[in-house]
Amino acid sequence: MTYRAPDIASFRRIVVKVGSSLLVDPKEAAAKRSWLTRLADDIATLHRGGADILVVSSGAVALGRSVLGFPNGALPLEDSQAAAAIGQIALARLWAEALHERGLIAGQVLVTFGDTEERRRYLYARECLNRLMSLRAVPVINENDTVATAEIRYGDNDRLAARVATMASADLLVLLSDVDGLYTAPPASDPSARHIPVVARVTAEIEAMAGGAASQYSRGGMRTKIEAAKIATTGGAHMVIADGRAEAPIERIAKGERCTWFLTPSNPVTARKKWIAGSLEPKGAAHIDEGAARALLAGASLLPAGVTRLEGGFARGDCIVIRDHRGGEIGRGLVTYDALDAAKIVGRSTRDIEAILGFKGPDEIIHRDDMALAGE
Repeated sequence: MTYRAPDIASFRRIVVKVGSSLLVDPKEAAAKRSWLTRLADDIATLHRGGADILVVSSGAVALGRSVLGFPNGALPLEDSQAAAAIGQIALARLWAEALHERGLIAGQVLVTFGDTEERRRYLYARECLNRLMSLRAVPVINENDTVATAEIRYGDNDRLAARVATMASADLLVLLSDVDGLYTAPPASDPSARHIPVVARVTAEIEAMAGGAASQYSRGGMRTKIEAAKIATTGGAHMVIADGRAEAPIERIAKGERCTWFLTPSNPVTARKKWIAGSLEPKGAAHIDEGAARALLAGASLLPAGVTRLEGGFARGDCIVIRDHRGGEIGRGLVTYDALDAAKIVGRSTRDIEAILGFKGPDEIIHRDDMALAGE
């Protein structure tokens, strides 16, 4: 079966990953400002078209090491952290200036492995990204290398970008790289290697094309890109790998220049609901009245007023079961409060939450976006 490449203008929330080698010129030890200007033009075009844009940008360590005069090659952990601390300021300024010139606001977000892997921190990070995008800002995201260690980090921004795409419910991940897509074999060593324009599903055969863990091709990054494709497509996002070295790389994708698309049969909403419904162990339950049950079926969030009783010692971000007035399970969702705070507002109006808890928490016990009802 032949699959057509999607139209990049049709996506509503796009994560753009920028590699360090694209942004920083190693010979000059400085940012490629002309290249960044054209990429900012691309981002502004998508943004004006109504899309939310998130950027996952490498380059902090590369910029910082040039300022500090560190030599090329691997750095000790403490030197890498120092370079990141200095480079993050320079990187944020580059993006802020480039986007500001096009009428866009940049917001820096530094994340660690735990922020995308632990549900509680994941929820806070997700809320931050959603709020920035609701304000039409462009989050510029990087791994927080100043506190990450070799044992607890992503180490590459391909997989981080895929996790961010899932966290933000993006429908497209764009990996800008120094290759123009996936080939049947490493093209540098195999003249017969054939470019693959569309991958309908990441199979074992596709993974084998990326090379083994110790191969030269793998060290070049294709292995991590395939792993990113698995994460993104499972989360309901399409992914595209494109050569970012030329100017205006996203415009080139839109014009149909060579790249590789990885397709997903799902979308972010249905993928998230499947994850909530089938992949998380419930830590408690919320019993609700008949009115709340009807409201949920009509597409509403679960408010405190509709909850009659809670069970379990759950924490914010945990999955809990939703039970109707007869005790039957009608769905599951990620709770927005710890058990102790949630118990204080059961049956109460949302306008009373701040007075009861002493802080302004969410209006919902479970937001509709974080809920999977039976049959969905």
